[in-house]
Order: sequence, then C-alpha cells, then structure tokens
Amino acid sequence: MIEKVTTLLEALPYIREFYGKTVVIKYGGNAMINEDLKEGFAQDVVLLKYVGINPVIVHGGGPQIGELLKKLNIESRFVGGMRVTDRETMNVVEMVLVGKVNKEIVKLINSHGGNAVGLSGKDGNLIVAEKIDHVKYLQEVNAPEIIDLGFVGRVKKVNPDIVNRLLESKFIPVIAPVGIGEDFEAYNINADLVAGEMAAALKAEKLIMLTDVEGIKNKEGELIKSLKRQELSKLISNGTISGGMIPKVKACEIALTGGVKKAHIIDGRVKHSILLEMFTQEGIGTEII
Repeated sequence: MIEKVTTLLEALPYIREFYGKTVVIKYGGNAMINEDLKEGFAQDVVLLKYVGINPVIVHGGGPQIGELLKKLNIESRFVGGMRVTDRETMNVVEMVLVGKVNKEIVKLINSHGGNAVGLSGKDGNLIVAEKIDHVKYLQEVNAPEIIDLGFVGRVKKVNPDIVNRLLESKFIPVIAPVGIGEDFEAYNINADLVAGEMAAALKAEKLIMLTDVEGIKNKEGELIKSLKRQELSKLISNGTISGGMIPKVKACEIALTGGVKKAHIIDGRVKHSILLEMFTQEGIGTEII
C-alpha cells in the first residue's frame, strides 16, 4: 500500500506542473494494433484528462489503408516514402482515416470514461493543405523530374479554434490527418507532420510521438536520452537519424520552433508509456528541447 502511495506522490509535482496545459500525442504504430496496448493508451489519455491536463490526439492509419486497398484490388504505389494518391485512393484514405480509424479511437477512449470527439482537417477548416509533388533528379539528363503524387499534401495552416473550443468544453479531440485544400479537395498528409503543426498552433506544452522503437539511437545503437533541437539537422545529415524517424524528428522540430517546450519520441510498445514519460523522473525514450 505504501508503494502505491509513493508512486502517486512521485507523480504529484508533474500533475501540478502540467495542470491546465495541452499535450499533443501522435498515436500510431503497434500501439494502434495490439489490443493490450490500445487499452493502455486509452487509460493514459483519460487519466491525463481527469487530472486536469488537455490531451489532443493525432492518429495515423497507413496499414489500415493498405489493407483495404488490397481488398479492393487497388494497387498501392509509393514514391519517396509517400503513397501516390489518385482520387480513387483518396476516397479510400478518407474512408479509413475519418470513417473507421478515427471513430474506433473515439469509441476506445469513451469506453474508458473519456469524452472524445473525432475531427478531420475539413472540420472548421482545421487543417488547410497544399498539394506537394516529389522531385527526382535525373542524372542522365541533368534535370529534375516532377512526379505527381496526386492528392498528397502538406500543412499550409492550422486553424485551432475548433480544437480550443472542444478543450474548453472538457472534450478530448481526436484528429485524422486529412486536410482541405484551397481548391476544396481533400488531401492525405503525413500524420507525424500534422501532429507537429498542431502542437505548434495550440502552443502545447509537449508533443509526444508514439513509435515502434525505443527512441533516437546513436550509431552504436544506444538510446539518446536527450537532444537539443539544433543537433537534429547534423544527425540527419550524418545518417544517425534516417528512414521513418526523419518525419518524426521533423515534426518535433516544427513543434519546438513554434513554441512547444519539449518534444518526446517514445516507445509505444511499452504499456502506459505516456504516463511513464509524463509522470516519472526518468521518463522513457528521447526528449528534444
């Protein structure tokens, strides 16, 4: 019993520090698939809300999109790590992210006593997107080739009013990374980058990225516990940070540049990883300041 009380007392300074503050959580990876981890995630989010912290969830859904496209016999094609998204594919993307995954997360959080509301970037012009293309350099002709990715976009602007109003009304916003263009078309946007932009727009206290690795590692494979924002570009250029970690790091960079105090890349395969990061002295994963 004393150990339980000691654990609560250890969390008290952090609850006091973050009371009334907003925390943006990028939810993805194995934490979205494993049933036990899903339950732990929902419990963490609800607990944060009940102790006076404002969680905002931004989620991905790449594997679920790929699964439905396969069932519909629609080919998945990637260029530079980005899904080529024609109109037919975009319809599936929106159906999966907004109509299925988003509502499942809302249901999960609410089943644990939360009060979650699902949104996409279309709602209240929350996420204004602009189309992006992939540029490939053709050495044989000494010129760039522009590859049309279809309805793939980046965040041009976040209008956070609807999220702020939901937070004021004690709701937990759950956001699908679909933006609306100035042409009124829907655009598929990388969820990591949406989370970074959302954290900056909300002036969040923290950005927490759930991943399927421990955090950022050095070239010897050892976890780097803490980094400064200024160190990130060097680690990318020398190959220490590569592959799927790059958009996560870029998201942290966007958030920190926009005024967020700390960003964290943590292992979503660890149950209650959010609480371990928020309420313990040691924390887990990599913090970027």
